[in-house]
Amino acid sequence: MLKRTIPTPETHGRVIRLARGKIAPAFVPENENLPFSPLQPEQPWVSTLQPLCYWHDEPVALSLEDTPGDDWIDGRRWLSQLPESWYGLVSTALQVGAWLENHRFCGRCGEPSSKLEAEFAMHCYACGHRNYPRISPCIITLVTCGEAMLLARSPRFEAGRYSTLAGFIEPGETAEEAVHREVFEEVGVYIDQVRYYRSQAWPFPHSLMLGYFAEATTRRIRIDGVEISDAAWFSPRQLPILPPVFSISRELIEVHLDRWADNSERKK
Repeated sequence: MLKRTIPTPETHGRVIRLARGKIAPAFVPENENLPFSPLQPEQPWVSTLQPLCYWHDEPVALSLEDTPGDDWIDGRRWLSQLPESWYGLVSTALQVGAWLENHRFCGRCGEPSSKLEAEFAMHCYACGHRNYPRISPCIITLVTCGEAMLLARSPRFEAGRYSTLAGFIEPGETAEEAVHREVFEEVGVYIDQVRYYRSQAWPFPHSLMLGYFAEATTRRIRIDGVEISDAAWFSPRQLPILPPVFSISRELIEVHLDRWADNSERKK
């Protein structure tokens, strides 16, 4: 479906209209299962568009605009309502859009930068500096103790929602070192048996989440009180409000729940 090749300048193609993290809906369903689409109908391309990728072999470009319309939809809502197969397309649009918006000027000399056609790159012809999209690696970890899961909530979460622990990888640090450090800094728990699961691009605004499982060696919780407002051990039989289904944090939780459901079934 998604081909990560930047189209060469085309005269026609599909367009995603993006402004401040919101995407314009096109009420032209791709198929009968979608009420609306983030892809505008095929149209002439202009020089201000950013060629993005191919979607079902059709070239797609990004139109970065100043102000969203009243009916434009937030990126998180798009991901929650579209089928999983659309995640890569929407994620790419959001991350490339954030990069274009934040790197219009050279970070070295301050002169205006120009986008290049063959790659995602902003080039400064004044000093020669070239800037590529920023990708920030993060770890996200489900800490368990037997069937129990250690979940925490950020002050930014809606009331009652808990999630897995996460944090950015520091300079010079391995992902596994970051797992140990973040878990201890946020909830004061020591862990072992750190196991990599998979990664997920997280376009809010430009993270790459590296998912892990880990087993706790201590159960006492001491929250940091800054990034974490509360944390607790949860049984599979008594869960809080969980993260959205399109997130890797929710997937880690569901994988754990499925494993313990299978274990319980085998014991019957």
